[in-house]
Amino acid sequence: MSLKGVELQIAIPKTFDAGKMAEQHQQNTINQQINANEALKKELERKQMAVNDTENTDAVTDEEERQGDAENPSMLAKKKKKVPEAPKAQHPFKGNFIDFSG
Repeated sequence: MSLKGVELQIAIPKTFDAGKMAEQHQQNTINQQINANEALKKELERKQMAVNDTENTDAVTDEEERQGDAENPSMLAKKKKKVPEAPKAQHPFKGNFIDFSG
């Protein structure tokens, strides 16, 4: 298939336009990936800096019970009459390993 002079006048500028559009599309894709990567890095850094430790609630409730027992001895008798709870089954692997690497 051969092209005539008139056809080349139209075809060559359109190839340049198509090439520019393809390059712009590629650059936009790369920029989006870079922005997503930066956002992920910031989110990971924020999560690493966040405090995940909480106060031990068992100690707080024990202290409150001691204070309440000293104030009202009749409440102590009511608390002792409670039906003991069934022991909770321990999960075979959950909570037995803490990963300190990182």
